[in-house]
Amino acid sequence: MATENKKGAQSVILTASGAEEALREARMLAMTLLCERGGEAPCRLCPACRKIEAEIHPDLIIVRREKNDKGQERREITVDQIRAISKDAWIMPNEAARKVYVILDADKMNLSAQNAALKLLEEPPNGAVFLLCAANAALLLPTVRSRCVVRRVVGAENAPDAESGERAEVFLRLLAAGDRLKLLRWCVKQEGMDGREAQSFFEALRALLAELLCLRRTDIKLDRRQLFQMDALSERCTVYLRANVSVKHIFGLLAADAPLGSGNRG
Repeated sequence: MATENKKGAQSVILTASGAEEALREARMLAMTLLCERGGEAPCRLCPACRKIEAEIHPDLIIVRREKNDKGQERREITVDQIRAISKDAWIMPNEAARKVYVILDADKMNLSAQNAALKLLEEPPNGAVFLLCAANAALLLPTVRSRCVVRRVVGAENAPDAESGERAEVFLRLLAAGDRLKLLRWCVKQEGMDGREAQSFFEALRALLAELLCLRRTDIKLDRRQLFQMDALSERCTVYLRANVSVKHIFGLLAADAPLGSGNRG
């Protein structure tokens, strides 16, 4: 189970093909958390947002691989760097209500650094948010991944299509309504998708779940436990798709195992 706080997921892994894409998304999430206007999306105009954009906000800490004496990036993020974060995270924020730590190339943490990070993610200080940017999240320890919500950063050219986004929205609203029979009927109707369409649906679904977990959207009434469960189930379904499990069986799994919301049952 990923850790969380009242403002959203407290530990997030951002996966992206490029470091710049991941850093751009991390800055956007940091703006959402530290924006002085406090809306569901950052205003990008207040002093906090502008400082984050320029990477000069005192409560935004970006950790990069250190450089050697020749000015070249080292191959790994070291345990000393993670220990430094652990110490700093217990110090009160300077300007905002929380601190945001961005670890670039988090998948390049060595084993000792990952074990140190695990301790930090297991018992994070109140008000500290950790964004781990990784090209390959599979290189992170399973125990580290299990304490984070994984969010895939999709470039505009690879973004799920509008139809997939609409399907994801309908699915989660049916889930929130709490009617298993209606959900089953909807899933049966989707069994005619091909593998590419199903893959796009799950990409859109996980993107929408990340929006809800980070409180960038609040209009679909699923609690945080259900959102985390649904994210884990979506990841399983994506793995099955890649293993050539039929779309019919995957939507059958969704119909049976998706965590229902309370609907009108109070």
